Amino acid sequence: MSNLERDPVELQVPVREPAGPAMTVLQPRDVPLGGVRAMQVRRTLPQRGRTTIGAWCFADHYGPDEVAETGGMVVPPHPHTGLQTVSWLFEGEIEHRDSTGVRALVRPGAVNLMTAGRGISHSEVSTSGTTRLHGVQLWVALPDASRHTMPVFEHAETTPVPVDDATVRVFAGSLPGVPGEASVTAFSPLVGAQIELPAGGEAWIDLDPAFEHGVLVDLGPVGVTVPKRDDEADEAPEGADGLAVAGHTTVLERSELGHLATGYDGVRLRASDAPVRVILIGGVPFGEQLVMWWNFIGRDHDEIVEFRRQWQADVIDGADRDGRFGTVDGYDGDALPAPELPTVRLKPRD
Repeated sequence: MSNLERDPVELQVPVREPAGPAMTVLQPRDVPLGGVRAMQVRRTLPQRGRTTIGAWCFADHYGPDEVAETGGMVVPPHPHTGLQTVSWLFEGEIEHRDSTGVRALVRPGAVNLMTAGRGISHSEVSTSGTTRLHGVQLWVALPDASRHTMPVFEHAETTPVPVDDATVRVFAGSLPGVPGEASVTAFSPLVGAQIELPAGGEAWIDLDPAFEHGVLVDLGPVGVTVPKRDDEADEAPEGADGLAVAGHTTVLERSELGHLATGYDGVRLRASDAPVRVILIGGVPFGEQLVMWWNFIGRDHDEIVEFRRQWQADVIDGADRDGRFGTVDGYDGDALPAPELPTVRLKPRD
């Protein structure tokens, strides 16, 4: 998915230390994805107060949308560098085309992962048979050692695994306590998973304490209980739920993203009187500097300027169909021009 904002926020991310022990809650902001009947997405990453969770650097949550009312998803060919896109659907179907020649369908229960590497272009269009569209689009920042890799597309089915009352599908990396590992490529230690709970259900979800994590709510609310550290623990009264007494509990509402720092080996998720569905993301804190602007991730201002110049010259102006970003065949329409760069150099934001 493209970032279609006319004035995309530029972010240079300094090396940072893990956050404190409490779960912080990131609120979504509404972003229209182009057109008169713009499809609205709810974006929780990046924000000025939180740009990455592990290597995850972008999170859009959309739907459920009635395609007859919104027009569905129509994202023209657009570029990416230095990242991976992870497409995950709850409802509907999307056709993906990219400049490596791949045409693939995104469907619920399967993950489509596109590694942009040194540069790729792609389009995304909901199919004619789709009446409701509902899902998430996530980006993963590539570490410096891997960000110039050749672009590639991967598709993989996922397997539902029961964990207490929950059903878990791991679509990226691995999750402690869930057998196996996602079959798509990861360039840094991370996890991406869908977790569902029935009304009134609960589950203990094991976590890698070396990771920081995010819990993005699709259906909720959901109670997230994090055990207190040893020096914070209180003695539970007789008959009480020890974890609830000796833990930090946060209730996350729909589309909110809860961030948890490193150092925790698990959380308990609880549904109240409605079913719950969340997306769990996490990874080792990303210790590299990034510049994120529009659909590009680079390392400095000049690199972003050059990416934009090549996209405009080679694709929009048609100078080189075989350049860095290639050509998306089969899309009925024009590629998406890049926005104007800001008049000042891209610089760090607090």
